[in-house]
Amino acid sequence: MTFDLNVIPTTFDMLHAGLAASSVLLLAIAVSRKSKVVEKVVEKPIEKIIEVEKPVEKIVEVEKIVEVEKVIEKVVEVESKLATASTDSAMQLLSLMQQEARIIDFLQEDLTSFSDEEVGAAARVVHSGGKKVIGDYFVLSPIRSEDEESRLTIEEGFNPQAIRLTGNVTGSAPFSGILVHKGWKADNVNLPKLSENYDASIIAPAEVEL
Repeated sequence: MTFDLNVIPTTFDMLHAGLAASSVLLLAIAVSRKSKVVEKVVEKPIEKIIEVEKPVEKIVEVEKIVEVEKVIEKVVEVESKLATASTDSAMQLLSLMQQEARIIDFLQEDLTSFSDEEVGAAARVVHSGGKKVIGDYFVLSPIRSEDEESRLTIEEGFNPQAIRLTGNVTGSAPFSGILVHKGWKADNVNLPKLSENYDASIIAPAEVEL
């Protein structure tokens, strides 16, 4: 087969321009398809990364649950200690109040058959004996130094164990009110030390006269 070189066009006419434009268009389409393929290939590792993040979130949730369980265990431990706390000191104080003030005898007595004068006379014994016990074994001081029936302001951050609000309690501190009672706190307690075999449940022994 032979080619006639004279037939090959030597000028750039509209036909050649159209062919050139078509070639460029086809090249652009091919490049865009390759970019889409690259995008799809890149998407798969990203999905895998997201899938890896989900177990990490679950691990964090598990750690939070473990922390909550530890807090619950501490609360249960404190409650169990409170439930099993020794009552010897309370029994000892009650025994001292019975010994010095006959407090249990007075409280267990049916006073309906006694006159006010008789009750008052018995109350004096309870008062003097109880005051002796408090003075011998406790050092007490008032919580508030202001005079009772005076107006005062309770600032924010007050101790609700030391100050009890009564009446129409609404809103938040500061509160303004009337001091009804100064309150008491124990600065020191000096109860006698109990012996090892002492039975604190015996508040007052039975008395037998021979």
